[in-house]
Amino acid sequence: MTEAVERSRFKVAGMDCAGCAKKIDTAARRVDGVTDVSVSVTAGTMTVEHRPDIDLPGLARRIEGLGYKVSALSLPPLPAPAQAEEAHGACCGHDHSHHGHQPQHGKDAQHNHAADRAPGAKAAPHVHGTEENPWWRSAKARLTILCGLALAAAFLLAKLVPETASWAFVAAMAVGLAPIARRAVMAAVNGSPFTIEALMTIAAAGAVVIGATEEAAAVVFLFLVGELLEGVAASRARAGIKALARLVPRTALLETGGRTAEVPAETLEVGATILVRPGDRMPADGTILTGQGALDESPVTGESVPVRKAPGDPVFAGTINLDAAIRVEVTAAAADNTIARIIRLVEEAQESKAPTERFIDRFSAWYTPGVMVVAALVAIVPPLGFGQDWAEWIYKGLAVLLIGCPCALVISTPAAIAAGLSAGARRGLLMKGGAVLETLGKITRVAFDKTGTLTEGKPKVTDIVAAGHSEAETLRLAAGLEVGSSHPLAQAILAEARRRAVEPSAATDATAIGGEGVAGTVGDVELFLGSPQAAEKRAGLPRQLREAISRLNDEGKSVSVLLAGGAVAGAIAMRDEPRDDARQGIEALGRLGVGALMLTGDNRRTAAAIASGLGLEPRAELLPRDKQRIVGELRRAGERVAKVGDGINDAPALAAADVGIAMSGGTDVALETADAAILHGRVTDVAAMVALSRATMANIRQNIAISLGLKAVFLVTTVIGVTGLWPAILADTGATVIVTANAMRLLGWRGLR
Repeated sequence: MTEAVERSRFKVAGMDCAGCAKKIDTAARRVDGVTDVSVSVTAGTMTVEHRPDIDLPGLARRIEGLGYKVSALSLPPLPAPAQAEEAHGACCGHDHSHHGHQPQHGKDAQHNHAADRAPGAKAAPHVHGTEENPWWRSAKARLTILCGLALAAAFLLAKLVPETASWAFVAAMAVGLAPIARRAVMAAVNGSPFTIEALMTIAAAGAVVIGATEEAAAVVFLFLVGELLEGVAASRARAGIKALARLVPRTALLETGGRTAEVPAETLEVGATILVRPGDRMPADGTILTGQGALDESPVTGESVPVRKAPGDPVFAGTINLDAAIRVEVTAAAADNTIARIIRLVEEAQESKAPTERFIDRFSAWYTPGVMVVAALVAIVPPLGFGQDWAEWIYKGLAVLLIGCPCALVISTPAAIAAGLSAGARRGLLMKGGAVLETLGKITRVAFDKTGTLTEGKPKVTDIVAAGHSEAETLRLAAGLEVGSSHPLAQAILAEARRRAVEPSAATDATAIGGEGVAGTVGDVELFLGSPQAAEKRAGLPRQLREAISRLNDEGKSVSVLLAGGAVAGAIAMRDEPRDDARQGIEALGRLGVGALMLTGDNRRTAAAIASGLGLEPRAELLPRDKQRIVGELRRAGERVAKVGDGINDAPALAAADVGIAMSGGTDVALETADAAILHGRVTDVAAMVALSRATMANIRQNIAISLGLKAVFLVTTVIGVTGLWPAILADTGATVIVTANAMRLLGWRGLR
């Protein structure tokens, strides 16, 4: 029997580079009972998979011994059984039951995070970490300031009493070096002997031994300044997640017993009714009960145009109510609302490593010991082998030791990946990890589903053919027959009547006739609306109408014929129309050198009609296994394939592709399915994902070139005697800050131009 594994999540304050994450990861894995560890510098979190009997306080103390502050975000199962049962409501997804899709309400609300919370405990809102103090109030800033003051005092004392200069600088150095050395020792004890703190301690101590006390004190101070700058850069890297967290208001107006009271938004329960005034942000996911108006959904979906909402429509936490008060029924607790799940997804994605990042990690594991060997050779070989001055070459060896610090190299990939993931999330492009983000840029072919992906997923009236009655009268009578029906075709006719401001009169004795259509009476006129074949049986169709129906069928449209009083009144054609940006999205992929094709279970005629208008190859009348087979064939032919679908009935093909992308207007389906998700359902966002991936990989290449290039330059200048300890430490910390700042440029990514 497999032993139970639980997950606990911690906020780890003080991480500012990948070296920190590596030390924490190594130390946590040495704790008995830990089975897996994921650390995210940008999110400032550590997620641990462990046995139920693990000593979590002991784990936290071990990490704190490395110099970090640890606080629990997800607690282990509570021993007390008498807890309220965790309640999950249906997430705010859309009903995709037409076209063979199955509704997903309620199912996906669990979000696969049951292991993160105690069984039987109420779900707590997702915690994004405690608010960090301004950088100038942090412990690192205080230590840096104290070390700087000590260094200034040492300089002053050396001027006033020159014979005390060496001791003064040693004392100033000790102020900053003591905590650094302590962290180096604790890291070594916990399995990480080759850390920047260890290199710094050896270099500073060596400088004192050869009498370079002034430089030793200055280098320690510069190291602390560099660490402080790295911390500021890391805080900037967390800006994406913090900005998302701030989208949800802290309070909500709760309606109970006819009264409205302001309550904390995190206390809202599923089924509660809240009032959202004009200008307010939505405090929870929900469904509109009363009221209608425009909502700004750009914070969640990236959609720049306000969306009209009416009773029955879903609304998402973080969106802005623009012009009318609405009452909303809450459908998801704070822990499971749209913003919380996006943040959780981004944080977890940042904790998973991309292939490039894993390679850099493996490389650095050999790189740092190698640097120490090279530094030792630089310090020893010239004096021993060639009779050179010991002090001069030991000094150069110590400088090489500082130049070789791998911080900039190691942070080059995760900083860019984290910034890319955050930039995408802020525009409704969600990718589940660095590996997905990296792979997207290599895609050569995108296979699109048709219904609900390239098309809206619901039919619309495209043509009204008058034959005995006017277009308006034909639509009025047909809409009268469909009043109260939930059938997709009926809804299309009613929507067209509303668009044209046609007021239908509800039919009496409306009856559905299986396989043919619907009949009823409007006023004193008997009506029938159904297929052309069924209408032909009841009344002969004029040749001109038959030709029009044939033409419309060739265009992939479904046609219903209306009979009024036994005579032909007209015909209404409907089709699931392409999304407004579908052609633009296909063309954008083409400009990126990515081909596209359409895989659909629909008939060949309809598929060809839709595909011809979009300019892509159709493959029609496919079963799910056929779509999976085609994706596999493309991959075997050497293509890198992305499959874009609704995340439900395309599951086999999504799994078979290099990257599966869920395209949905409903956030629960989009967040739970595939490797990536497009929240707003724009076809152009597929190309935007590819472009973001390529921008991120270009940024990573720039970062690696910067980090290795600077090290190569300063290594040469140090060996030939042009630069020393001060420039060495400036090269290391400067490279780390430059690389991080370069990665953060991705947070300003604006998408395709």
